[in-house]
Amino acid sequence: MAAAAAVLLVGPGVAAAEPSVLAPSPSAPGVVAPNAAERPSRIVATERHTPQQETVTVYSAAMDRNIPLTVLRPRNTAEPAPVLYLLNGAGGGEDSATWQEKTDYAQFFADKHVNVVTPVGGAFSYYTDWQRDDPVLGRNKWQTFLTRELPPLLDREWGTTGANALAGISMAGTSVLNLAISAPKLYRSVAAYSGCARTSDPLGQAYIRTVVEDRGGADVTNMWGPLDGPGWRANDPYFQADKLRGTKVYLTAGTGLPGQYDNLGARLIQGDPLVLADQLLLGGAIEATVFTCTQQMREALTREGVDTTMLQRPAGTHSWQYWEADLHQTWPSIAADLRRR
Repeated sequence: MAAAAAVLLVGPGVAAAEPSVLAPSPSAPGVVAPNAAERPSRIVATERHTPQQETVTVYSAAMDRNIPLTVLRPRNTAEPAPVLYLLNGAGGGEDSATWQEKTDYAQFFADKHVNVVTPVGGAFSYYTDWQRDDPVLGRNKWQTFLTRELPPLLDREWGTTGANALAGISMAGTSVLNLAISAPKLYRSVAAYSGCARTSDPLGQAYIRTVVEDRGGADVTNMWGPLDGPGWRANDPYFQADKLRGTKVYLTAGTGLPGQYDNLGARLIQGDPLVLADQLLLGGAIEATVFTCTQQMREALTREGVDTTMLQRPAGTHSWQYWEADLHQTWPSIAADLRRR
């Protein structure tokens, strides 16, 4: 019942994680510069905002456009540091529902010896390689960008340790698992915060269609093909769990019941009863669905012998303060994974 409610109730502003339709990508669908194949992926520009925060712009040859990255650098850049790729949710960082705007992540990582990289873009894309260009969302080759184009550029530019981890919320909680499956050994560990891993069963597909079609205005069959086709099962982490052996997996989810951040005094509620009602009703229903998906994924990972830690919150909705807490709680273990020799 809760699962069905989550699909039906998803609407604008749910926990500031699933935003309404954004403007189309500036990259026109199907239009590729004649010499695009001759233009390699590269770092285009770096703009420093604070001693530790930068915007790095990277040209993606696969998508033939520039991708901005919000980057947190360690205080000591003379010593090699690992990289944490930290993904936003359905808005892709193109709205205000971001790690930067909704959490204390900049302060949290200020004394951590790690490069934290968050792409700005990919709204409603599931950070995957789409089979076809979409009239609304344009060309999406995020899997290629995040696993093949970007890491070598940053490793070379910064002289990193070569160790990587990957984490994401909501929509990206599905993406991080598929990205790790597609690039074995690239990530020491992956963390899916309130993500629904199932993509090929009816409920999972209904959830994805709500994000991609209802919210993004795109044609979901341009992503992985027909809903009954092989592309959906191939991108269902539940059926590919064995390919995560050798990667540490962290899963988090709440039950959807009201928790410590679901009240008028919560930092992101700011005393607004309408925001609270949205978070309790819609965010609660979505998180209840996520909880079921996450339990199923944990069972699949355990069955395949994948090193998995699941943090089950007895309460909590689909909202940012819980993900901030999840990041804080999982980081010590992720940091240990990145230090492992």
